[in-house]
Amino acid sequence: MKMITAVIKPFKLEDIREVLSDIGIQGLTVTEVKGYGRQKGHSELYRGAEYVVDFLPKVKIEVCIGDDLVERVVEAIINTANTGKIGDGKIFITNIEAVTRIRTGEQDEQAL
Repeated sequence: MKMITAVIKPFKLEDIREVLSDIGIQGLTVTEVKGYGRQKGHSELYRGAEYVVDFLPKVKIEVCIGDDLVERVVEAIINTANTGKIGDGKIFITNIEAVTRIRTGEQDEQAL
């Protein structure tokens, strides 16, 4: 089992949710986050004063899947989130040792 964590631009969230649903992903966790990388941030004007926005709004998607779906999920996220511009995001893949569904007690692949 793997956990796919993708940090993306917020306006791509709904498109990615639809693509993952088409693949058969039944659930995911979404968190609004802020961060910066090569994109660095930008300056904005507010009431005539200039200020720097260091951390940009992003969305973090987390989904636990079986090993057989990893390649399809990563490819789907890349194809959907890619704008060709700096700040498109990153995908992290980590191993999951165990999963337990609280309601039923199912474990591992059955709990996904």
